[in-house]
Amino acid sequence: MSDTPGAGTVGPVTTAGGPSASGADDPPRTGVIGARRARRIAGLGLLAAVLALAALSSVLIGARTLDPGTVWLALSHAAGDEADIIVNEIRLPRTALGLLAGISLGLGGALMQGHTRNPLGDPSILGVTFGAAFAVVLGIYFLGITDLRTQAWLAFAGAGVAALVVYLIGSVPGRGPTPITLALAGTAVSWLMYSLVSGIVLLDQATMDDFRFWRVGSLTGRDPSVIPQMIPFVAVGVVLALANARALNALALGEDTARALGFRVGRARATGLVAITLLTGVTVAACGPIAFVGLIVPHLARAMVGSDHRWLLPYSALLGAILLMAADVLGRFLAPPGELQVGVVLALLGAPFFVYVVRRRRLLTL
Repeated sequence: MSDTPGAGTVGPVTTAGGPSASGADDPPRTGVIGARRARRIAGLGLLAAVLALAALSSVLIGARTLDPGTVWLALSHAAGDEADIIVNEIRLPRTALGLLAGISLGLGGALMQGHTRNPLGDPSILGVTFGAAFAVVLGIYFLGITDLRTQAWLAFAGAGVAALVVYLIGSVPGRGPTPITLALAGTAVSWLMYSLVSGIVLLDQATMDDFRFWRVGSLTGRDPSVIPQMIPFVAVGVVLALANARALNALALGEDTARALGFRVGRARATGLVAITLLTGVTVAACGPIAFVGLIVPHLARAMVGSDHRWLLPYSALLGAILLMAADVLGRFLAPPGELQVGVVLALLGAPFFVYVVRRRRLLTL
């Protein structure tokens, strides 16, 4: 049997029986792919185990270190003593908040870098961070809103409006948004919101005092009731992000190639932007702006599994949660008898990593 053009075969001619005419088999290649897949699955399992360890450390370690037996008793037979209050009312909500925020920021960063093709991009490029901050400041200054739960909803609304404005400004007539127009529009909107926020807080000392507490990204001092409110938004964002993986792989080859492969580029961009807005907006609303997670985590995940977003996204979600909770635990030791907020710790860790990423050009190739 001869190999005819357009038959869809590449390499040795194959027969109906399976092995090629040259005697080479496909199973070796299949075995390599299977081994790679097995390693990646094992990597996910390992990260899940590390995440469980980080969560356990978050519950055990603090101003008062608890042993596992005490924590188990507090969870199973709460008697209302000091240990029970520490575990059930302080550390468990803090750990849950860190888990949701880390997953959201890690995924949001991977999506943002994938859609903008910008290795130094993070979710704040869409303007969601300063959009949320602007909404909070307006609520404090004009309405006197100081309740953290109400501020969280204001921040989420502000993040969504800012992302929508960026999407509309960055949309090219007839083509929709492109990576360059999104980055430019997001930067412009972010700086505009930043200028307005700075102007308002400088006009009123009381607004500055209230805003300053929210502005420092933190897992402490947050109302535990925001956690069940976060879960639906995070769940929808995760589903949309994972559904966006195949389209991101196609977009990495160019928009024309993605269209030729049957993907609707506009729909793929919109899905990614909605996922980023949900994930980042709800986290900024609940915890305040937490920097560097969305920047660092995708690079770590890419170094582990490459640029295939089907694996990059779940790895980024787990690594984001691990990094955020590890930074939160580390902050409890750095300023005794108090602690450093997780946003400050991540800035201390993230700045050197940022320099490292810039200097290692190999990491800048997406």
